[in-house]
Amino acid sequence: MTYIIIAFTSIVSFIALQNRVIFEKYLFNAYATIHHKQIYRIISHAFLHADFNHLLFNMLTLFFFGVYVESVFKMYFGNLGISYYMLLYFLAIIFSTLPAIIKHRNNQFYNAVGASGAVSAVLFSYILFDPFGKIIIFFIPIGIPAFIFGPAYLLYSAYMGKKGIDNIGHDAHFWGAIFGFIFPLLLDYKLFFHFLNQLIN
Repeated sequence: MTYIIIAFTSIVSFIALQNRVIFEKYLFNAYATIHHKQIYRIISHAFLHADFNHLLFNMLTLFFFGVYVESVFKMYFGNLGISYYMLLYFLAIIFSTLPAIIKHRNNQFYNAVGASGAVSAVLFSYILFDPFGKIIIFFIPIGIPAFIFGPAYLLYSAYMGKKGIDNIGHDAHFWGAIFGFIFPLLLDYKLFFHFLNQLIN
């Protein structure tokens, strides 16, 4: 399923980057979502990207961590694993977008695109399942243990979200990450004890 999401997102993003009408119709705009009842934008924007670098970064991250998380969902939840994995991804899109809807509902000029909220959710599900797994950032040549990377990522996203000095949806990153860690626990609270045991042992 991870491969299907990557393929579909890549195709839609490529088409939209070549066609501005499609891009503007399906990007996230909080004002249009609320005042023009274009609810589909809450989901559709996650299949668009600002440019090829944005698309590549998100899809590479999803590739490296999504396949693992999908396999773990299958292992823990059996036949429901794929369905739960899909719920993780799509509910994370919605959950990570809610703060922007509230904050920018009367701002006609606020737009956003990208799967970053959902990808952050997948990444933090990975951290829950494998807290000592190594996460490699492009400009840092060594792997950072996931349980260290997670809090640092949240602090950075929260700080940059408050500063608002760039065009990156840090709020979506933050809330997507929170959702990705909590969602599996809602399915099976015992996973939290598994997480703690790995940290302690």
